[in-house]
Amino acid sequence: MTDPGSPRLAIDIGGTFTDTVLIDDRQTLLASAKTPTTPEAPARGAVAGARLCLAEAGLAPGRLAGLIHGTTLATNALIERRGARVATVTTAGFRDILEIAYERRYSQYAIDLVKPEPLAPRSRAFTITGRMDARGRELTPLGLDEIAPLIEALRAARVEAVAICLLHAYANPAHEQLLYEKLAAALPELAISLSHQVSPEAREYDRLCTTLANAYIQPLMAGYLTDFERQMRAEGVACPILMMTAGGGMTTVETARRLPIRLVESGPAGGAILAARIAEEVGAGAVLSFDMGGTTAKLCLIDGYRPQTARSFEIDRAARFIKGSGLPVRIPVIEMIEIGAGGGSIARVDGMGRIEIGPDSAGADPGPAAFAKGGTRPTVTDAVVDLGLIDPDRFAEGRLRIDRQAASAALRKDVADPLGISVPQAAFAISEIVDEKMAAAGRMHAVESGKDIASRVMIAFGGNGPLHATRVARRARVRRILIPGDPGVGSALGFLFAPVSFEIIRSRYARLETLDVAGVNGLLEEMSAEATALVRLGAPDAPLEECRVAYMRYHGQGHEIEIALPSHPLSAEDIPQLTAVFEAEYRRQFSRTVPGMAIEVLNWGLSVSSQAAEILPVPPVAGTARPDPLSQRQILCDLRGQPCEAAVFDRTTLRPGDQIDGPALIVEAQTTTLVSVDFVARIDGAGLIWLTQKEEDPQ
Repeated sequence: MTDPGSPRLAIDIGGTFTDTVLIDDRQTLLASAKTPTTPEAPARGAVAGARLCLAEAGLAPGRLAGLIHGTTLATNALIERRGARVATVTTAGFRDILEIAYERRYSQYAIDLVKPEPLAPRSRAFTITGRMDARGRELTPLGLDEIAPLIEALRAARVEAVAICLLHAYANPAHEQLLYEKLAAALPELAISLSHQVSPEAREYDRLCTTLANAYIQPLMAGYLTDFERQMRAEGVACPILMMTAGGGMTTVETARRLPIRLVESGPAGGAILAARIAEEVGAGAVLSFDMGGTTAKLCLIDGYRPQTARSFEIDRAARFIKGSGLPVRIPVIEMIEIGAGGGSIARVDGMGRIEIGPDSAGADPGPAAFAKGGTRPTVTDAVVDLGLIDPDRFAEGRLRIDRQAASAALRKDVADPLGISVPQAAFAISEIVDEKMAAAGRMHAVESGKDIASRVMIAFGGNGPLHATRVARRARVRRILIPGDPGVGSALGFLFAPVSFEIIRSRYARLETLDVAGVNGLLEEMSAEATALVRLGAPDAPLEECRVAYMRYHGQGHEIEIALPSHPLSAEDIPQLTAVFEAEYRRQFSRTVPGMAIEVLNWGLSVSSQAAEILPVPPVAGTARPDPLSQRQILCDLRGQPCEAAVFDRTTLRPGDQIDGPALIVEAQTTTLVSVDFVARIDGAGLIWLTQKEEDPQ
């Protein structure tokens, strides 16, 4: 083997499997592994994957130049309510921020409306005297005489964490800092989250929810990250360990311990980073990223090689597709839609005789019935196994035994017999429903974003993505699909291409026409120094890039649009240009401007990141060839629901220019690509699989 130079390892802990990838400094894959997640001790499964990859590559752990980690632990803890016993401390008079929320119903006419339960009940909502105004001027001093009773109340409530969110702390954090010092001295074991550090933006409810979520998961995540780091060091790993964030960048373990809320959705973010990189390699300007794992499916829109981003998202929605029904978290995040439609999603027949799938999942333990680990309820994977789309001997690199009879028995008991249909019909129905569910989510996400989905290239990955891609694409009217190399561990692979980065957003109200240029420049320089210091911990010598933005709106509006700022310090001469850019973007989004209305800025954003890895061009391919299949396998045609013979190919034997007509199965280490009967597959110069829908309806 040639010298790998500076190899790097990525580990993505999902709800069902833990994916591990090892690459060298030339971006060549050295090894990959998909091992069952160990929910009771997640770090143990991560260590198992690392050992497998290092052993396959013949490398000692001490040779690693970097380790990047992403996990669903933070997300799952919030959804499953497995966090700390937490309390809130707010400004006197604002005890009921969580109960009041936005003062509206997310579904106006629903008589059975269910609101998400707050992470901290009203009985653990405490207040303290003191008041800042919106410009950071102290109106009322902090009630120092109230701190001792507050400490006793926290002790009596047996809280493990506290979220401090005082009014306008984003403008002046002095009161929050003073209160922190007093509480930390008296209660050293208490995990304390401060709103001006977690989410220094205006909008009290969002800021409190974000700070509360951070405090809720902080003890759990701090303990997990300490254990993960300890076990990796015990294995001999000496390199820096970085954590993937929801915004698509990486941060240090120490920052992650302090701000674990930034780790929420970190795994899916890696997949979006991978899809954006591949889109740039192949020159696909408009992409739909489709990541289907064992627990969920994630779809993301990518334009101009950049994933769609947002400054907030909701956790644990009471109504899955209705905005406002979840707990808002205000952090930089790659925007995607996530639904409970993975390989482990459980199928059942409801009281009206309809098949329902998810959002609950069999997870890693016991997993689908086909895994032969004690699972008895039918899942999407069981349906796929019964349809003949998975080779039992090669599933998960042969490390997991597949029991087709157990899958069929689960399907018969819970779906086929209750509906009076055959097991193959039940498996086909489950497959049809879950594919339509994912396609509908993609269509809805595109419509909400004001974008077209049909003209996009779908980049499919994840353990189940390539298996369902043609079926989902057909329903979404997407005609071209791209399957990257090693798609089964796509999110982990994306970690290795993400930059080390940190983004800060702070509120400072200003009108554009009377902008305090010197004050804003001072704020941006302060933000730059803070972000740069954090990035340098993970990338001490790398060249850095900085991006500055302002969130602008017309006076009196409730929401802002993002406008890029020049890289140089602002001056009065920049105001006309910023006005023109804002009006152009406003016209693009809303087809008009508002003449004579003042423009105001509520928030300022700044991100610092290391430079991304070099983009490698895809070599051209001359001519096509028809490879010979390894074997034939009977499957149920996904277009007509009838048995048919599918050719089986090993992806490792395919060469650039090879072309395969469906129906066919392309098998590789961690997943299988289904080439439906109405699609044709072609291998490009980089070994990527292009699936294109045929013009005519196949007979």
